[in-house]
Amino acid sequence: MLSANLSAMFYLISGILFILALRGLSSPDTSRQGNYFGIAGMIIAIVVTFLSLENFSSSMIYVIFFLLIGGAVGAFIAFKIPMTAMPELVAGFHSLVGLAAVFVAIAAFLNPEAFGLGMVGNIKLASLIEMSIGAAVGAITFSGSIIAFLKLRGIMSGAPIVFYGQHYLNLLLGITIFALVFYLSKTQFENIFWTIIIISFLVGVLLIIPIGGADMPVVISMLNSYSGWAAAGIGFTLENTALIITGALVGSSGAILSYIMCKAMNRSFISVILGGFGADSSSDNKEKRDQKPVKNGNAEDAAFLMKNASSVIIVPGYGMAVAQAQHALREMVDKLKKKDIKVTYAIHPVAGRMPGHMNVLLAEANVPYDEVFELEDINNDFANSDVAFVIGANDVTNPIAKTDPKSPIFGMPVLDVEKSKSVLFVKRSLSPGYAGIDNELFYRDNTLMLFADAKKMTEDIVKNLD
Repeated sequence: MLSANLSAMFYLISGILFILALRGLSSPDTSRQGNYFGIAGMIIAIVVTFLSLENFSSSMIYVIFFLLIGGAVGAFIAFKIPMTAMPELVAGFHSLVGLAAVFVAIAAFLNPEAFGLGMVGNIKLASLIEMSIGAAVGAITFSGSIIAFLKLRGIMSGAPIVFYGQHYLNLLLGITIFALVFYLSKTQFENIFWTIIIISFLVGVLLIIPIGGADMPVVISMLNSYSGWAAAGIGFTLENTALIITGALVGSSGAILSYIMCKAMNRSFISVILGGFGADSSSDNKEKRDQKPVKNGNAEDAAFLMKNASSVIIVPGYGMAVAQAQHALREMVDKLKKKDIKVTYAIHPVAGRMPGHMNVLLAEANVPYDEVFELEDINNDFANSDVAFVIGANDVTNPIAKTDPKSPIFGMPVLDVEKSKSVLFVKRSLSPGYAGIDNELFYRDNTLMLFADAKKMTEDIVKNLD
Protein backbone atom coordinates (compact mmCIF):
# COMPACT_ATOMS: atom_id res chain seq x y z
CA MET A 1 0.00 0.00 0.00
CA LEU A 2 1.28 3.47 -0.90
CA SER A 3 1.67 6.02 1.86
CA ALA A 4 -0.51 9.12 1.87
CA ASN A 5 2.44 11.30 0.88
CA LEU A 6 3.39 9.09 -2.07
CA SER A 7 -0.22 8.94 -3.23
CA ALA A 8 -0.49 12.73 -3.06
CA MET A 9 2.74 13.11 -5.05
CA PHE A 10 1.60 10.72 -7.81
CA TYR A 11 -1.82 12.39 -7.94
CA LEU A 12 -0.03 15.71 -8.39
CA ILE A 13 1.99 14.25 -11.26
CA SER A 14 -1.24 12.95 -12.74
CA GLY A 15 -2.79 16.41 -12.49
CA ILE A 16 0.24 18.01 -14.18
CA LEU A 17 -0.07 15.50 -17.03
CA PHE A 18 -3.75 16.42 -17.44
CA ILE A 19 -2.82 20.10 -17.64
CA LEU A 20 -0.19 19.27 -20.27
CA ALA A 21 -2.85 17.26 -22.12
CA LEU A 22 -5.15 20.28 -22.30
CA ARG A 23 -2.27 22.43 -23.45
CA GLY A 24 -1.40 19.92 -26.16
CA LEU A 25 -4.98 19.61 -27.35
CA SER A 26 -5.17 23.38 -27.86
CA SER A 27 -3.27 23.04 -31.15
CA PRO A 28 -3.52 20.50 -34.01
CA ASP A 29 0.27 20.30 -34.13
CA THR A 30 0.53 19.03 -30.54
CA SER A 31 -2.84 17.27 -30.18
CA ARG A 32 -1.40 13.76 -30.50
CA GLN A 33 1.16 14.52 -27.81
CA GLY A 34 -1.63 15.96 -25.65
CA ASN A 35 -3.55 12.71 -25.94
CA TYR A 36 -0.50 10.76 -24.79
CA PHE A 37 -0.14 13.02 -21.75
CA GLY A 38 -3.81 12.47 -20.90
CA ILE A 39 -3.52 8.69 -21.23
CA ALA A 40 -0.42 8.62 -19.02
CA GLY A 41 -2.11 10.80 -16.39
CA MET A 42 -5.18 8.58 -16.27
CA ILE A 43 -3.13 5.38 -15.99
CA ILE A 44 -1.18 6.84 -13.06
CA ALA A 45 -4.38 8.00 -11.34
CA ILE A 46 -6.06 4.59 -11.64
CA VAL A 47 -3.00 2.59 -10.53
CA VAL A 48 -2.33 4.86 -7.53
CA THR A 49 -5.99 4.64 -6.47
CA PHE A 50 -5.75 0.86 -6.29
CA LEU A 51 -2.38 0.88 -4.56
CA SER A 52 -3.68 3.34 -1.95
CA LEU A 53 -6.37 0.96 -0.69
CA GLU A 54 -5.87 -0.15 2.89
CA ASN A 55 -7.70 -3.41 2.49
CA PHE A 56 -7.69 -5.08 -0.90
CA SER A 57 -10.80 -7.18 -0.29
CA SER A 58 -12.13 -9.89 -2.55
CA SER A 59 -14.87 -7.52 -3.70
CA MET A 60 -12.19 -5.46 -5.52
CA ILE A 61 -11.87 -8.35 -7.96
CA TYR A 62 -15.31 -7.39 -9.25
CA VAL A 63 -14.20 -3.76 -9.63
CA ILE A 64 -11.18 -4.81 -11.70
CA PHE A 65 -13.36 -7.17 -13.74
CA PHE A 66 -15.84 -4.45 -14.66
CA LEU A 67 -13.01 -1.98 -15.21
CA LEU A 68 -11.56 -4.30 -17.84
CA ILE A 69 -14.99 -4.77 -19.44
CA GLY A 70 -15.56 -1.02 -19.55
CA GLY A 71 -12.09 -0.42 -20.97
CA ALA A 72 -12.63 -3.05 -23.66
CA VAL A 73 -16.01 -1.58 -24.63
CA GLY A 74 -14.54 1.93 -24.73
CA ALA A 75 -11.63 0.80 -26.92
CA PHE A 76 -14.00 -1.01 -29.28
CA ILE A 77 -16.21 2.07 -29.63
CA ALA A 78 -13.20 4.33 -30.19
CA PHE A 79 -11.96 2.16 -33.06
CA LYS A 80 -15.36 1.57 -34.67
CA ILE A 81 -17.25 4.85 -34.26
CA PRO A 82 -17.35 7.01 -37.42
CA MET A 83 -16.48 10.70 -37.15
CA THR A 84 -20.07 11.57 -38.09
CA ALA A 85 -21.27 9.99 -34.85
CA MET A 86 -18.62 11.63 -32.64
CA PRO A 87 -20.91 14.42 -31.30
CA GLU A 88 -23.54 12.01 -29.99
CA LEU A 89 -20.79 9.72 -28.68
CA VAL A 90 -19.38 12.62 -26.64
CA ALA A 91 -22.87 13.36 -25.32
CA GLY A 92 -23.27 9.71 -24.41
CA PHE A 93 -19.95 9.65 -22.54
CA HIS A 94 -20.95 12.80 -20.65
CA SER A 95 -24.12 11.05 -19.52
CA LEU A 96 -22.07 8.15 -18.11
CA VAL A 97 -19.84 10.53 -16.13
CA GLY A 98 -22.93 12.17 -14.65
CA LEU A 99 -24.53 8.83 -13.81
CA ALA A 100 -21.30 7.62 -12.17
CA ALA A 101 -21.32 10.72 -9.95
CA VAL A 102 -24.92 9.98 -8.93
CA PHE A 103 -24.11 6.35 -8.09
CA VAL A 104 -21.08 7.30 -5.99
CA ALA A 105 -23.11 9.90 -4.10
CA ILE A 106 -25.86 7.36 -3.42
CA ALA A 107 -23.33 4.80 -2.16
CA ALA A 108 -21.71 7.40 0.09
CA PHE A 109 -25.06 8.53 1.49
CA LEU A 110 -26.34 5.02 2.19
CA ASN A 111 -23.04 3.70 3.60
CA PRO A 112 -21.03 6.68 4.90
CA GLU A 113 -18.94 4.50 7.22
CA ALA A 114 -17.24 2.85 4.23
CA PHE A 115 -16.15 6.29 2.98
CA GLY A 116 -15.09 7.62 6.37
CA LEU A 117 -17.86 10.23 6.32
CA GLY A 118 -19.52 9.36 9.62
CA MET A 119 -22.59 7.25 10.26
CA VAL A 120 -26.05 7.00 8.71
CA GLY A 121 -28.04 9.94 10.01
CA ASN A 122 -24.90 11.64 11.26
CA ILE A 123 -22.84 12.33 8.12
CA LYS A 124 -20.29 15.13 8.22
CA LEU A 125 -21.93 18.40 7.16
CA ALA A 126 -19.33 19.28 4.52
CA SER A 127 -19.45 15.78 3.04
CA LEU A 128 -23.25 15.83 2.97
CA ILE A 129 -23.30 19.11 1.03
CA GLU A 130 -20.59 17.90 -1.36
CA MET A 131 -22.33 14.62 -2.18
CA SER A 132 -25.73 16.34 -2.55
CA ILE A 133 -24.44 18.95 -4.99
CA GLY A 134 -22.34 16.34 -6.80
CA ALA A 135 -25.40 14.09 -7.18
CA ALA A 136 -27.54 17.02 -8.39
CA VAL A 137 -25.03 18.16 -11.02
CA GLY A 138 -24.43 14.55 -12.06
CA ALA A 139 -28.16 13.92 -12.50
CA ILE A 140 -28.56 17.11 -14.55
CA THR A 141 -25.58 16.07 -16.69
CA PHE A 142 -26.97 12.58 -17.23
CA SER A 143 -30.51 13.48 -18.30
CA GLY A 144 -29.37 16.55 -20.25
CA SER A 145 -26.79 14.49 -22.13
CA ILE A 146 -29.37 11.85 -22.98
CA ILE A 147 -31.62 14.51 -24.54
CA ALA A 148 -28.63 15.94 -26.45
CA PHE A 149 -27.77 12.43 -27.66
CA LEU A 150 -31.33 11.84 -28.88
CA LYS A 151 -31.36 15.19 -30.72
CA LEU A 152 -27.98 14.66 -32.33
CA ARG A 153 -28.86 11.11 -33.30
CA GLY A 154 -32.08 12.27 -34.95
CA ILE A 155 -34.27 10.18 -32.65
CA MET A 156 -35.69 13.42 -31.26
CA SER A 157 -36.29 16.50 -33.38
CA GLY A 158 -33.52 19.10 -33.29
CA ALA A 159 -36.15 21.83 -33.10
CA PRO A 160 -36.64 23.35 -29.64
CA ILE A 161 -39.57 22.24 -27.49
CA VAL A 162 -40.73 25.30 -25.64
CA PHE A 163 -43.72 25.93 -23.39
CA TYR A 164 -44.92 29.01 -21.56
CA GLY A 165 -43.17 29.76 -18.30
CA GLN A 166 -40.36 27.28 -18.92
CA HIS A 167 -37.62 29.59 -17.64
CA TYR A 168 -39.55 30.34 -14.48
CA LEU A 169 -40.08 26.63 -13.90
CA ASN A 170 -36.32 25.98 -14.30
CA LEU A 171 -35.58 28.79 -11.86
CA LEU A 172 -38.12 27.44 -9.36
CA LEU A 173 -36.68 23.92 -9.59
CA GLY A 174 -33.15 25.25 -9.16
CA ILE A 175 -34.14 27.15 -6.02
CA THR A 176 -35.94 24.03 -4.78
CA ILE A 177 -32.79 21.93 -5.17
CA PHE A 178 -30.73 24.38 -3.10
CA ALA A 179 -33.48 24.58 -0.47
CA LEU A 180 -33.62 20.78 -0.25
CA VAL A 181 -29.82 20.56 0.10
CA PHE A 182 -30.03 23.03 3.00
CA TYR A 183 -32.92 21.07 4.57
CA LEU A 184 -31.03 17.78 4.07
CA SER A 185 -28.01 19.17 5.90
CA LYS A 186 -30.29 19.84 8.90
CA THR A 187 -32.32 16.62 8.95
CA GLN A 188 -30.42 14.03 6.82
CA PHE A 189 -33.75 12.46 5.82
CA GLU A 190 -33.20 9.87 3.11
CA ASN A 191 -36.35 10.87 1.17
CA ILE A 192 -35.02 14.40 0.73
CA PHE A 193 -31.83 13.05 -0.83
CA TRP A 194 -33.83 11.00 -3.35
CA THR A 195 -36.05 14.00 -4.09
CA ILE A 196 -32.97 16.11 -4.92
CA ILE A 197 -31.83 13.49 -7.43
CA ILE A 198 -35.27 13.13 -9.06
CA ILE A 199 -35.72 16.89 -9.45
CA SER A 200 -32.21 17.19 -10.87
CA PHE A 201 -32.98 14.56 -13.52
CA LEU A 202 -36.03 16.63 -14.48
CA VAL A 203 -34.00 19.86 -14.63
CA GLY A 204 -31.51 18.25 -17.04
CA VAL A 205 -34.33 17.40 -19.43
CA LEU A 206 -35.93 20.84 -19.17
CA LEU A 207 -32.62 22.63 -19.76
CA ILE A 208 -31.76 20.85 -23.03
CA ILE A 209 -35.18 20.29 -24.63
CA PRO A 210 -35.74 23.99 -25.52
CA ILE A 211 -32.28 24.41 -27.09
CA GLY A 212 -32.37 24.21 -30.89
CA GLY A 213 -29.93 22.68 -33.31
CA ALA A 214 -28.06 25.91 -34.02
CA ASP A 215 -26.88 26.00 -30.41
CA MET A 216 -26.13 22.28 -30.04
CA PRO A 217 -22.29 22.67 -30.18
CA VAL A 218 -22.56 24.98 -27.16
CA VAL A 219 -24.68 22.37 -25.39
CA ILE A 220 -21.99 19.73 -25.92
CA SER A 221 -19.26 21.91 -24.39
CA MET A 222 -21.64 22.99 -21.60
CA LEU A 223 -22.45 19.38 -20.69
CA ASN A 224 -18.73 18.67 -20.77
CA SER A 225 -18.31 21.36 -18.12
CA TYR A 226 -21.16 19.94 -16.02
CA SER A 227 -19.63 16.46 -16.08
CA GLY A 228 -16.35 17.92 -14.82
CA TRP A 229 -17.96 19.75 -11.90
CA ALA A 230 -19.92 16.61 -11.01
CA ALA A 231 -16.68 14.62 -10.92
CA ALA A 232 -14.97 17.31 -8.82
CA GLY A 233 -17.83 17.33 -6.32
CA ILE A 234 -17.64 13.57 -5.89
CA GLY A 235 -13.84 13.88 -5.63
CA PHE A 236 -14.32 15.92 -2.46
CA THR A 237 -16.67 13.27 -1.11
CA LEU A 238 -14.14 10.52 -1.79
CA GLU A 239 -11.23 12.74 -0.73
CA ASN A 240 -9.55 11.83 -4.02
CA THR A 241 -7.11 14.54 -5.14
CA ALA A 242 -6.83 13.27 -8.71
CA LEU A 243 -10.61 13.31 -9.19
CA ILE A 244 -10.84 16.84 -7.80
CA ILE A 245 -8.06 18.10 -10.10
CA THR A 246 -9.41 16.31 -13.17
CA GLY A 247 -12.99 17.41 -12.54
CA ALA A 248 -11.94 21.01 -11.98
CA LEU A 249 -9.89 21.03 -15.19
CA VAL A 250 -12.73 19.57 -17.26
CA GLY A 251 -15.33 21.82 -15.63
CA SER A 252 -13.38 25.05 -16.04
CA SER A 253 -12.13 24.32 -19.56
CA GLY A 254 -15.64 23.32 -20.67
CA ALA A 255 -17.07 26.52 -19.21
CA ILE A 256 -14.41 28.65 -20.92
CA LEU A 257 -15.03 26.89 -24.24
CA SER A 258 -18.78 27.43 -23.90
CA TYR A 259 -18.23 31.12 -23.22
CA ILE A 260 -15.89 31.48 -26.22
CA MET A 261 -18.40 29.75 -28.49
CA CYS A 262 -21.29 31.87 -27.23
CA LYS A 263 -19.21 34.98 -27.89
CA ALA A 264 -18.44 33.73 -31.40
CA MET A 265 -22.17 33.15 -31.99
CA ASN A 266 -23.22 36.48 -30.46
CA ARG A 267 -25.18 34.53 -27.87
CA SER A 268 -25.70 35.20 -24.20
CA PHE A 269 -24.11 32.34 -22.26
CA ILE A 270 -26.84 32.46 -19.61
CA SER A 271 -29.60 32.57 -22.24
CA VAL A 272 -28.24 29.52 -24.03
CA ILE A 273 -28.03 27.57 -20.77
CA LEU A 274 -31.63 28.54 -19.98
CA GLY A 275 -32.80 27.49 -23.44
CA GLY A 276 -33.30 31.05 -24.63
CA PHE A 277 -32.23 30.36 -28.20
CA GLY A 278 -33.17 27.82 -30.84
CA ALA A 279 -34.86 27.41 -34.15
CA ASP A 280 -38.55 27.51 -34.74
CA SER A 281 -39.38 24.53 -36.91
CA SER A 282 -42.44 26.34 -38.22
CA SER A 283 -40.12 28.72 -40.08
CA ASP A 284 -39.47 25.99 -42.63
CA ASN A 285 -42.01 26.16 -45.44
CA LYS A 286 -41.34 23.54 -48.11
CA GLU A 287 -43.96 24.90 -50.51
CA LYS A 288 -42.45 28.37 -50.31
CA ARG A 289 -38.96 26.96 -50.94
CA ASP A 290 -40.08 25.03 -54.00
CA GLN A 291 -41.48 28.20 -55.55
CA LYS A 292 -38.18 30.10 -55.32
CA PRO A 293 -35.88 29.96 -58.36
CA VAL A 294 -32.44 28.39 -57.93
CA LYS A 295 -29.55 27.86 -60.32
CA ASN A 296 -28.81 24.18 -60.67
CA GLY A 297 -25.36 23.02 -61.80
CA ASN A 298 -23.25 19.88 -62.12
CA ALA A 299 -19.68 18.74 -61.55
CA GLU A 300 -18.56 19.95 -64.99
CA ASP A 301 -19.86 23.46 -64.28
CA ALA A 302 -18.15 23.53 -60.88
CA ALA A 303 -14.84 22.31 -62.33
CA PHE A 304 -14.95 24.96 -65.04
CA LEU A 305 -15.49 27.78 -62.53
CA MET A 306 -12.71 26.58 -60.24
CA LYS A 307 -10.20 25.99 -63.07
CA ASN A 308 -10.67 29.60 -64.13
CA ALA A 309 -10.43 31.01 -60.61
CA SER A 310 -7.38 32.52 -58.99
CA SER A 311 -8.58 31.87 -55.43
CA VAL A 312 -11.00 29.36 -53.90
CA ILE A 313 -12.25 29.22 -50.31
CA ILE A 314 -13.58 25.89 -49.04
CA VAL A 315 -16.35 26.01 -46.42
CA PRO A 316 -16.87 22.54 -44.87
CA GLY A 317 -19.90 21.56 -42.81
CA TYR A 318 -21.78 18.63 -41.36
CA GLY A 319 -22.77 17.40 -44.84
CA MET A 320 -19.09 16.77 -45.56
CA ALA A 321 -18.87 14.75 -42.34
CA VAL A 322 -21.92 12.64 -43.19
CA ALA A 323 -20.60 11.84 -46.67
CA GLN A 324 -17.01 11.35 -45.42
CA ALA A 325 -15.91 13.62 -48.26
CA GLN A 326 -12.79 15.09 -46.65
CA HIS A 327 -10.36 12.83 -48.52
CA ALA A 328 -11.99 13.53 -51.89
CA LEU A 329 -11.94 17.22 -50.99
CA ARG A 330 -8.21 17.07 -50.27
CA GLU A 331 -7.65 15.41 -53.67
CA MET A 332 -9.65 18.18 -55.37
CA VAL A 333 -7.65 20.86 -53.60
CA ASP A 334 -4.34 19.23 -54.56
CA LYS A 335 -5.35 19.38 -58.23
CA LEU A 336 -6.33 23.03 -57.92
CA LYS A 337 -2.98 23.86 -56.34
CA LYS A 338 -1.15 22.24 -59.26
CA LYS A 339 -2.95 24.79 -61.44
CA ASP A 340 -1.52 27.59 -59.25
CA ILE A 341 -4.91 28.34 -57.69
CA LYS A 342 -4.84 29.62 -54.12
CA VAL A 343 -7.02 27.44 -51.86
CA THR A 344 -7.89 28.03 -48.20
CA TYR A 345 -10.42 26.60 -45.75
CA ALA A 346 -12.89 28.66 -43.70
CA ILE A 347 -14.06 27.11 -40.44
CA HIS A 348 -17.00 28.47 -38.47
CA PRO A 349 -16.76 27.98 -34.66
CA VAL A 350 -19.96 25.92 -34.60
CA ALA A 351 -19.72 24.12 -37.94
CA GLY A 352 -20.78 20.51 -37.45
CA ARG A 353 -22.24 19.18 -34.24
CA MET A 354 -19.45 19.76 -31.73
CA PRO A 355 -16.48 22.08 -31.16
CA GLY A 356 -13.62 21.37 -33.56
CA HIS A 357 -15.63 18.89 -35.62
CA MET A 358 -14.43 20.21 -39.00
CA ASN A 359 -10.84 20.67 -37.85
CA VAL A 360 -10.63 16.99 -36.88
CA LEU A 361 -12.02 15.85 -40.22
CA LEU A 362 -9.60 18.01 -42.20
CA ALA A 363 -6.71 16.82 -40.05
CA GLU A 364 -7.79 13.25 -40.80
CA ALA A 365 -7.34 14.05 -44.50
CA ASN A 366 -3.88 15.57 -43.77
CA VAL A 367 -4.92 19.08 -44.74
CA PRO A 368 -2.04 21.47 -43.85
CA TYR A 369 -2.86 23.46 -40.72
CA ASP A 370 -1.68 26.73 -42.26
CA GLU A 371 -4.43 26.52 -44.86
CA VAL A 372 -7.23 26.33 -42.29
CA PHE A 373 -8.59 29.62 -40.91
CA GLU A 374 -11.21 30.53 -38.36
CA LEU A 375 -14.12 32.86 -39.17
CA GLU A 376 -12.59 36.08 -37.86
CA ASP A 377 -9.34 35.45 -39.75
CA ILE A 378 -10.81 34.74 -43.19
CA ASN A 379 -14.23 36.39 -43.39
CA ASN A 380 -12.87 39.51 -45.11
CA ASP A 381 -11.25 37.35 -47.81
CA PHE A 382 -14.54 36.22 -49.33
CA ALA A 383 -15.03 39.58 -51.05
CA ASN A 384 -11.76 39.03 -52.93
CA SER A 385 -12.26 35.33 -53.77
CA ASP A 386 -13.44 34.01 -57.10
CA VAL A 387 -15.18 30.90 -55.77
CA ALA A 388 -16.57 29.85 -52.41
CA PHE A 389 -17.06 26.08 -52.35
CA VAL A 390 -19.59 25.25 -49.61
CA ILE A 391 -19.61 21.53 -48.94
CA GLY A 392 -22.39 20.59 -46.56
CA ALA A 393 -22.42 23.75 -44.41
CA ASN A 394 -25.79 25.45 -44.03
CA ASP A 395 -26.73 27.53 -41.00
CA VAL A 396 -23.21 29.00 -40.68
CA THR A 397 -23.45 30.50 -44.19
CA ASN A 398 -27.01 31.86 -43.97
CA PRO A 399 -27.07 35.63 -44.71
CA ILE A 400 -30.42 35.92 -42.93
CA ALA A 401 -28.50 35.97 -39.64
CA LYS A 402 -27.46 39.52 -40.60
CA THR A 403 -30.76 40.81 -41.94
CA ASP A 404 -33.80 39.30 -40.19
CA PRO A 405 -34.27 40.21 -36.51
CA LYS A 406 -37.02 37.56 -36.26
CA SER A 407 -34.70 34.76 -37.29
CA PRO A 408 -33.59 32.42 -34.47
CA ILE A 409 -29.99 32.79 -35.65
CA PHE A 410 -30.11 36.59 -35.95
CA GLY A 411 -26.92 38.16 -34.65
CA MET A 412 -24.88 34.99 -34.99
CA PRO A 413 -21.70 35.74 -36.98
CA VAL A 414 -21.77 33.78 -40.24
CA LEU A 415 -19.26 33.25 -43.03
CA ASP A 416 -19.72 35.91 -45.73
CA VAL A 417 -19.67 33.44 -48.61
CA GLU A 418 -22.27 35.44 -50.56
CA LYS A 419 -19.60 38.12 -51.16
CA SER A 420 -17.57 35.76 -53.38
CA LYS A 421 -17.91 36.18 -57.14
CA SER A 422 -19.37 32.67 -57.38
CA VAL A 423 -20.73 30.32 -54.74
CA LEU A 424 -20.81 26.57 -55.35
CA PHE A 425 -23.14 24.99 -52.79
CA VAL A 426 -23.03 21.19 -52.46
CA LYS A 427 -26.20 19.87 -50.84
CA ARG A 428 -28.60 16.99 -51.29
CA SER A 429 -31.68 19.20 -51.42
CA LEU A 430 -33.06 22.61 -50.44
CA SER A 431 -34.06 21.30 -47.03
CA PRO A 432 -33.16 23.52 -44.04
CA GLY A 433 -30.14 22.91 -41.85
CA TYR A 434 -30.10 21.76 -38.25
CA ALA A 435 -31.43 25.12 -37.07
CA GLY A 436 -34.60 24.38 -39.04
CA ILE A 437 -34.63 27.53 -41.20
CA ASP A 438 -34.35 28.17 -44.94
CA ASN A 439 -30.97 29.40 -46.23
CA GLU A 440 -31.28 32.61 -48.23
CA LEU A 441 -27.95 31.89 -49.90
CA PHE A 442 -29.53 29.15 -52.04
CA TYR A 443 -31.44 31.75 -54.06
CA ARG A 444 -28.71 34.36 -54.63
CA ASP A 445 -27.81 35.19 -58.25
CA ASN A 446 -24.18 34.19 -57.75
CA THR A 447 -25.01 30.79 -56.16
CA LEU A 448 -24.90 27.56 -58.15
CA MET A 449 -26.53 24.64 -56.35
CA LEU A 450 -24.89 21.24 -56.78
CA PHE A 451 -27.51 18.73 -55.65
CA ALA A 452 -25.73 15.49 -54.79
CA ASP A 453 -23.97 13.52 -52.10
CA ALA A 454 -20.96 15.60 -51.05
CA LYS A 455 -18.42 12.84 -51.64
CA LYS A 456 -19.85 11.80 -55.03
CA MET A 457 -20.01 15.41 -56.26
CA THR A 458 -16.46 16.15 -55.12
CA GLU A 459 -15.14 13.00 -56.81
CA ASP A 460 -16.93 13.99 -60.04
CA ILE A 461 -15.41 17.47 -59.86
CA VAL A 462 -11.95 15.90 -59.44
CA LYS A 463 -12.48 13.91 -62.66
CA ASN A 464 -13.47 17.07 -64.54
CA LEU A 465 -10.44 19.00 -63.32
CA ASP A 466 -8.10 16.92 -65.52
